[in-house]
Amino acid sequence: MIDVFWHPAVLDHDTGRGIFEGGPSDLLDVPELHPENAEWVRNMVSVLQRGPLADRLRWHDGRLAGEDELAAVHDPAYIAMLREACEQGGRVFAPSTLVTGESWRPLLAAAGTAMAAGDAVISGSSRIVYAPVRPPGHHAAPATADGYCFFNHVALVAERALAAGCERVAIIDWDVHHGNGTQACFYDRADVLTVSLHMRHGSWGPSHPQTGSPAEVGVGRGAGHNVNAELGLGGGIRAYEAAFTQVIRPILDQYRPDLIVGACGQDASGFDPNGRQNLLMAGFRRVGRMVAEAAGDLCDGKLVLVQEGGYARTYAAYCLHATLEGVLGTGPLLADPIGYLPDDAARGDGDIAALRTYLSPFWRLP
Repeated sequence: MIDVFWHPAVLDHDTGRGIFEGGPSDLLDVPELHPENAEWVRNMVSVLQRGPLADRLRWHDGRLAGEDELAAVHDPAYIAMLREACEQGGRVFAPSTLVTGESWRPLLAAAGTAMAAGDAVISGSSRIVYAPVRPPGHHAAPATADGYCFFNHVALVAERALAAGCERVAIIDWDVHHGNGTQACFYDRADVLTVSLHMRHGSWGPSHPQTGSPAEVGVGRGAGHNVNAELGLGGGIRAYEAAFTQVIRPILDQYRPDLIVGACGQDASGFDPNGRQNLLMAGFRRVGRMVAEAAGDLCDGKLVLVQEGGYARTYAAYCLHATLEGVLGTGPLLADPIGYLPDDAARGDGDIAALRTYLSPFWRLP
């Protein structure tokens, strides 16, 4: 059983329309929604309510965060600046990262609902929880908005767990982008192990100076406690399995966390406009299973899942369903509607060998 914490105010953060992340253009009749829009989370909620997992889910009301709670992770001056930006009608922090005059309550709802979900596990009333919130949070550093993110939800959950008596928390992030904000929150600490599996994209400017390289391992007491599994583009599930089984799970086994928090993104799918990792529903099912098995073996199954990215507005919802199928160990319950090619990155060598076989009678091939 998974307890789902939901607050509809998260749908009210309006990021507008344009050319994907860019602004509107007079040359186009039909602009696109900004990729981080309400529709993808709306679809995630609906697939859970209508799909075959529905009878394995218990729904709970989320809540708004208090500013004092946000200050456990974020600089009070930064919190005040965000509130004032919303009260003044909005602000663009980066070309892709903006708030409007209506964004403050959705931002509080996203953070508060993630914390409510975490509290349910921390208190012992739930074992596995999921919070479908937006905007996402893992790029938000203590005093920096970045990559659509303003408050770092998984970091807030981790801090509450530590304050409640947990000694060690592990955050596992499988959003397709590097969880740079989470890394920044805990880079010099050993009480939170931060793990990010992401495509290789490097730094993207002053708001994201971290590169996501495996060389970024932490400093001081945190040395060795930041794990960046930087995966080549298009790696598919074989890359994720290799990183998890050969590196991440052995580290978790040694770290022995009291709680695992999952930054649960679906933008690594083969159909996501923001991702390049070629995961299909079967891949997300496998990721969910690996994370849940680690929680089951190491911390009595205590697992907090907080939504991160997932910008294929329809397929991301199916991938979320598959992720939770993996968490619960049900096996496939929903068929993949569009992922008809096998997720097998190792096929490339065989394909080239076949190509050489057919063409070598005609050409000199090295």
